[in-house]
Amino acid sequence: MGNFWHPFSDMASVEANGEFVISHGEGVHVWDADGNKYLDATAGLWFTNVGHGRVELAEAAAKQMKRLGHYSTFGDYVPDVTLELADRLAGIAPVPGSKIFFTSGGSDSVETAAKLARRYWVEMGQPDRRYIVGRTKAYHGMHYAGTSLAGIPGNIEGYGTLVADQAHVVWDDPQDLRATIEQLGEENVAAFFCEPVIGAGGVYPPPADYLTEVRKICTEYDVLFIADEVVTGFGRIGGSWFASGRFGLEPDMITTAKGLTSGYLPMGAVFVSPKVADLFFEPGAGRWFRHGYTYSGHAVASAVALANLDIIESEGLLEESARLEQTLHTAFAALASHPDVVEIRSGTGAVAAVQLADAPTAMAFATKLRRFGVATRAAGAGAIQISPSFTMTDAQVGELVAAIGAALEADQPTG
Repeated sequence: MGNFWHPFSDMASVEANGEFVISHGEGVHVWDADGNKYLDATAGLWFTNVGHGRVELAEAAAKQMKRLGHYSTFGDYVPDVTLELADRLAGIAPVPGSKIFFTSGGSDSVETAAKLARRYWVEMGQPDRRYIVGRTKAYHGMHYAGTSLAGIPGNIEGYGTLVADQAHVVWDDPQDLRATIEQLGEENVAAFFCEPVIGAGGVYPPPADYLTEVRKICTEYDVLFIADEVVTGFGRIGGSWFASGRFGLEPDMITTAKGLTSGYLPMGAVFVSPKVADLFFEPGAGRWFRHGYTYSGHAVASAVALANLDIIESEGLLEESARLEQTLHTAFAALASHPDVVEIRSGTGAVAAVQLADAPTAMAFATKLRRFGVATRAAGAGAIQISPSFTMTDAQVGELVAAIGAALEADQPTG
C-alpha cells in the first residue's frame, strides 16, 4: 500500500488499480515510469503553458537559489527579485495602476480576494456588504471561500456551511445576477466572482455578451467584480495576457496562478485595481491588511515567473495560443457528430471539451485514452478536458483528435 494521498481521488480505487506514474516531460509530451510516451492534453493541470522540460526555467531557479532562496515579505521586507516581478506584472495588468499581492497558488488567490473584498467594504463604511456571489458550474479552488463560492455540488458535500453570506447565480444568465443582488439587497453584496471561461466545471466559454453584461451589472450596483483568471491568465485565453483585457472587463481584482510560472513552481498573484488598493496605500491611513503567506512573493518562484514571462514574450506564445484557439475549435468539430459525443465546447482560448453522452463514463474514458497515447482528465459532468501547452503544433492537435476518435470508435459494437 502506497503512502501518497492523491487529491480529488477515491484512494481505495487508486490502491486497487495502481497509480499512473509520470517520470519526465518534454514539450507537449510526458512519459510514464515504464517509458511510454503520451501527448499531454491538459498541460499538467491547465498550467504548463510553455511546455515541459524548459531548461531556462530550471537555470533561473538554480541561479536565484544560489543568491537567495526566499525571505519573508511581511512588513517592509522583500527580495529584490519579487519587486521586479511585481513591477513586470503591473506593466501587463489589464487595469493600469494595479497592485500585486502574491500568494502560493490559485486557491490562496481566491481566498485573498474574498477576504480583501469584505475588508474593503468595512473600510468604506459599509460593513454589511458581506455576501460573495459565485456561479453554478464554477470552480474557485478548495479553500473555505473558494469551496463555498464554487458551483460544483460534489465539492462541498460533507463539510457543512464553510462560509456564510454567499450565494450562487445561473452560470449563463446575467439577469439572474441582477435579480440575486436585488433580492439580497445591494447594500449587502460585496463581490461577484467570475471565471471568464469556466474551467474545471467542464470548460464552458462565456455566452455572447455575458461578460460585458455582468460587468455592467456589478458597476450599476457597485458590487466588486472579481475575475478568476487562474486558468485563463497569462495567455490561456488566446492572444491576450488576460481574458479581462481581451473583453475589456476592468475588474476590481483578478485572481491568478498556474500560467504565472507555467507550474514549474507554486505561485499565485492577485491583481488589485486602484479602486481597492488605493484605500490601503493612502498616506497616513494606517490600514493594515492582516493577511498573507509565508511564501508570498517567494524569491525562487519570482525568478522562474520572470523567466517564464520572457519565454512567452520572446517565442510569441500569446499568438500561438490564439492559433491554438482556432485550431482546437476547427479540429475538434470533427468529433461532434460521433454518437458518444453530445457537444464540443471550444472557441474561446486554448481550451476545448469533449462532452460525452454517457457522463459517468468520462473518468474511465480518460484512463482508456492512455492506451491511445493521450494523458488527460475528466472535467465537470462528463467532459474530457483539452488545454494543451501553447507550443503544441497544429499537426499534434490532429494527432490528439485522431487518438480520441480512435478511442471512441473502440467503444462501438462491430458487425
